[in-house]
Amino acid sequence: MSSADQPVVVIAGPTASGKSRLALAVAREFRGTIINADSMQVYRDLHILTARPPEDEMALAPHRLYGKIDAGESCSAGRWRNFALIEIARARGEGRLPILVGGTGLYLSALLDGIAEIPPVPADVVGEARRLHARLGGEEFRRALAALDPVAAGKLPAGDTQRLVRAYAVARATGVALSDWQKRQAPYAGPAAAAVVLLPPRDVLYAEIDARLARMFEGGAIEEARALLARNLSPLLPAMKAVGLREIGRYLAGACSRQDALVAAQQTTRRYAKRQYTWLRHHPFAGKKLRKLILETQFSERLLPEIFSFIRQFLLTESN
Repeated sequence: MSSADQPVVVIAGPTASGKSRLALAVAREFRGTIINADSMQVYRDLHILTARPPEDEMALAPHRLYGKIDAGESCSAGRWRNFALIEIARARGEGRLPILVGGTGLYLSALLDGIAEIPPVPADVVGEARRLHARLGGEEFRRALAALDPVAAGKLPAGDTQRLVRAYAVARATGVALSDWQKRQAPYAGPAAAAVVLLPPRDVLYAEIDARLARMFEGGAIEEARALLARNLSPLLPAMKAVGLREIGRYLAGACSRQDALVAAQQTTRRYAKRQYTWLRHHPFAGKKLRKLILETQFSERLLPEIFSFIRQFLLTESN
């Protein structure tokens, strides 16, 4: 059985829903390895701002792909998927259950549904696309993309810089629209997966987000942001779009008060969580070997018997 076919557990949910605590409980119950599926926790420069699990928790079970790459690099869904398949195979080789944890829908979809195989795009073409975006702005750049890939331009919002630039660079480098590459994708069954999805009531989730951001500001987020911003990396890099970084940057530049930065970061995070919530609620995943348990509540230990029973039944079925 290849690493792509290995049974896995997926724990998904919007930010601040309790995914990391649930993952640790599952890992300790089922001798698991926790594999990060959050697009920002993959960057080593972002520990506090991304609410990466603290070191004492990470010592209780193997954790993989946290702080994997430098903020000066880009981690696409395809690159993450390759990392994840390696870690899934590694976990199985160690007799452990792979547990994918995150709220990045594109990453989870890449693993469970597959991803189009696209030829490598030269760095100079990507750089050209980024410079054009910086010069034109989101709306005008999307109109330029429409001439190359009208389907992608019609689907992507003007604010989704990373995916707009990606679609443009692919079309320029290959002469084939990204949407056409995706149509060519071969059928993909995906690994057998048991997905536990946490979808707390919005008011509960937003209150937890606000409280967590306040703790972050007191616990080193400002210093972490200052260190990252001091590197003067391209603002188009994914890590530079971390939720809260822009707001803290304005405070450090003297453009607003610390309290105003906190309030703005809380609002931005709530909006981000709303997008995650909507995606996880409505995206069915295409994997034919997927079982899903949706829990419309914040994680608490009282949920563990139901969750453990769900996972145990899945593993018994897949082992037969």
